[in-house]
Amino acid sequence: MATKKKQNPARTDSQSEKGKKRKTRRTASSSKAAGPAGNPLGKKNKTATTSKKGDKKKSIKKGVENPETIYVGKKEVNLKQLLKEYKQLKKGEPRLNKYQKKAIRRYHREEALKPYQAELIRMQKCLENNNRRMIILFEGRDAAGKGGTIRRVTRYMNEKHYRVVALSKPTEHEKTQWFFQRYVAQFPRGGEVVLFDRSWYNRAVVEKVFGFCTPEEYKNFMRGVIGFEKDLVRQGTTLVKLYFSVTKEEQAKRFKRRKTDPLRQWKLSEIDVQAQDRWDDFTTQKYEMLKKTHTNISPWTIIRSNNKHLARLNAMKVILNAVPYERGNPDLNFVPDPKVVISGAREKELMDAQRIKLGSFVG
Repeated sequence: MATKKKQNPARTDSQSEKGKKRKTRRTASSSKAAGPAGNPLGKKNKTATTSKKGDKKKSIKKGVENPETIYVGKKEVNLKQLLKEYKQLKKGEPRLNKYQKKAIRRYHREEALKPYQAELIRMQKCLENNNRRMIILFEGRDAAGKGGTIRRVTRYMNEKHYRVVALSKPTEHEKTQWFFQRYVAQFPRGGEVVLFDRSWYNRAVVEKVFGFCTPEEYKNFMRGVIGFEKDLVRQGTTLVKLYFSVTKEEQAKRFKRRKTDPLRQWKLSEIDVQAQDRWDDFTTQKYEMLKKTHTNISPWTIIRSNNKHLARLNAMKVILNAVPYERGNPDLNFVPDPKVVISGAREKELMDAQRIKLGSFVG
């Protein structure tokens, strides 16, 4: 008969303890793999995560956890200040766009003048080479655009061979001289162009309207000016007489701008202030001037100047057409716009028609 081996009680207890430990490890491992209760596959709980994100967004909207500053690069920026600047920027956008459009228009207009300014340089060179003289008169109402046109005409010309003359009121000594003497002193030498910003025709319009000359002085001027200009032309001087014509409404608009713009206030004179009130008087004197001093030898050319750019462009064409020279760009259009440029004779006819139809001149 086989006999049973006796088990060692100490060994049995040891094995039992080891078995318990192994069982505990298996249970823990299986729990970890199974994940939390109700999620046997051990996947992350998306519902819980989404809920947390939603709470975070909610808190940002409410401003609970929203910071007052953020970092842009290394610079700390205040969010309220940033928002305020953004609103100001958006508010200023229309005004900025307006200035940009205006600057672009100005650029294109200046570019359109350049081919004609290049021709003026060639014309000036021709006068210089042939030792010829040229006088250009810029007349017209105040704020009609005379000065701006003169600046565009001379912008690229050789300064050694042109002068702009704008005489102030005559001195007591000059009043004792022959009326034309102070103008003759400014006449061009051979190869030179002189541009008069207002000329001896001040006597025909401004001086007559404001009483700066006597009726006798006015009458003597109107009698003598035709012969004076005839001698000028006969002796070889090219004479161009331009009258810049602006409407009463446009003149008022430009005066208003002169009053409010600090950069233009210097242009506003006492005579300018009265120009609107004396509009009809100026118109009458303009008519008399055209009637008596527009001749075949020294004709007037009227420049409609409500549109400054077109007035400048067409004034250049008139000047260029007055001198026979070899043109640099024959494909350029040298024909003045008939809506802008009108002969003195035609202007007088239009004014006559206005007076017959309306009983008075318009302008």
